[in-house]
Amino acid sequence: MSKELDAKLKTALDESRLLILGAQVLLGFAFQAAFQDLFSEIGPLGRFFHIVALCLLCLSVAFLVVPSFYHQIACDGCSLHPAVHVATSFANWSLFPLTLGLGASGYVIIARLAGPEAGVAFGATLTATALCLLYGLGLALRKSPKPLPPEGNTPLNTKIEQMLTEARVIIPGGQALLGFQFVATLTKSFDALPLGIKWLHVSSLAAVSLSVLLLMTPAALHRLAFHGEDDPQFFLIGSRLVIAAALPLALGISGDISVVVFKITESGSVATVVGMAAAAIFLSAWYLYPSLAVIKK
Repeated sequence: MSKELDAKLKTALDESRLLILGAQVLLGFAFQAAFQDLFSEIGPLGRFFHIVALCLLCLSVAFLVVPSFYHQIACDGCSLHPAVHVATSFANWSLFPLTLGLGASGYVIIARLAGPEAGVAFGATLTATALCLLYGLGLALRKSPKPLPPEGNTPLNTKIEQMLTEARVIIPGGQALLGFQFVATLTKSFDALPLGIKWLHVSSLAAVSLSVLLLMTPAALHRLAFHGEDDPQFFLIGSRLVIAAALPLALGISGDISVVVFKITESGSVATVVGMAAAAIFLSAWYLYPSLAVIKK
């Protein structure tokens, strides 16, 4: 019966992976748009909505990554009922900021092309459509949930497969930012930033690069050192690498949120507050929440 629970958790993780791939595109736009030449033509309201969209999309990505760290930290990589519940709950919660971020991004683009009224109409329509498809359809067809299968011993090969899946769930968040980080340094907008903000961007680039490398290492290690075989030592090392990757990823995303907010507002205090708030949310969701679940056991 444990195999059925293993399959349910694997499906939940795959669904989070699918959702985060959609969020990845919007997140990349939210980071890159502020450094484009025509962004200066966007009015104050559009700039405000762009910051809101960036924060909402980052919140969505944070929610989608929570199940992976909860599974590794609180459940020690085992297929347990709480892991399935957390994966389901956070996937559902992630859709709301994702839809709002999509609508806000739509407003920014259309408002520049056709004016604020058209931007509001487009953004509202886009948000309503997303809510109907992502929430409305599911609620309309909602059935009573069946009891979860009983827990059992999770085989090593299942733990390894789920751990590698979780690395694939997390890495798009870094990929969406890493491309922007390299390209942004070659723009005129970046060249006009204060030296301290430039170094914050470089530090964030280094942090995200480290995170992506940590997330890629388990796959390389599995092939090179263990020849693709299931091994307890590999699972232990791979799990620790995935967990460790959260720290530089959280700091790198938060640092570049500060850079983008400074670029838009030209306010160091606003950029600092938003960046620190983002770091607190990421670290609380990815480390504190799973750790508190361990303490409660």
